[in-house]
Amino acid sequence: MSIKYLHAMIRTTDPEASHEFYTDGLGLVQTRRYDSEQGQFSLIYYATEPGAPEVELTHNWDDRTYSGGDQFGHLAFEVENIYDVCQNLQNMGITILRPPRDGHMAFIKDPNGISIELLQKDGSLEPQEPWASMANTGSW
Repeated sequence: MSIKYLHAMIRTTDPEASHEFYTDGLGLVQTRRYDSEQGQFSLIYYATEPGAPEVELTHNWDDRTYSGGDQFGHLAFEVENIYDVCQNLQNMGITILRPPRDGHMAFIKDPNGISIELLQKDGSLEPQEPWASMANTGSW
């Protein structure tokens, strides 16, 4: 049997805020978009690079709201420098829920309330402030 991971789908009520988060915050690129006038929805795809597994944001054009179920855990992304990424996200007003105290792992949430794990590429960086002494906040 052959299997290939394609994407994870997240429903969004604010595609503009999600776009800013995934592109400016995480550095992903929008790989494609499909808008269905008949179905009244948009599918917007992001990846680390074209051809890589994607995050699919589904935006239904009605006024429905969503709440997170407990079946979904989190998305995970490997980053070149976890401190730089966390600082950039913090500058954008994103709360670092689990700071990278160990130089290796952090958790944040996207504008849709989806937990995102950030992992330092090639192990851990040396602990550094303000991250090393920063407390957890909220839930992830």
